[in-house]
Amino acid sequence: MEMIQIVGIGLLASILILVLKEQKPVFAFLLATATGILIFLFLIGKIGVILSTLEKVAASSGMESIYLKTVFKIIGISYIAEFGAQIVRDAGQESIASKIELAGKVLIMVLAVPIISIIIETVMKLLPA
Repeated sequence: MEMIQIVGIGLLASILILVLKEQKPVFAFLLATATGILIFLFLIGKIGVILSTLEKVAASSGMESIYLKTVFKIIGISYIAEFGAQIVRDAGQESIASKIELAGKVLIMVLAVPIISIIIETVMKLLPA
């Protein structure tokens, strides 16, 4: 049912954007951005459920919470970078969108380095000397 609402919001906004784009492109861009934010806010509750479920699974498995928090940060950066790049791309600024995506990838790598280091150390301990 929620997906139908999201698709309805998207279709309605798309029609309005097509009408506005010819005469007021700035308003069309603002409407596209507001629609994206509205859909994101609609999904925040669902994201919270996913995060709490994964935290429970991680706690029951004995996994250190720092790793899960790092993974959550990586996922958040990827979603925010993608969302921002799409908004900028909607405004016709492809080069800035590419820079946002590049920044997201670099920030993800910075956060992933400690996890990758631990995985490499663990693999090295498992290998015979």
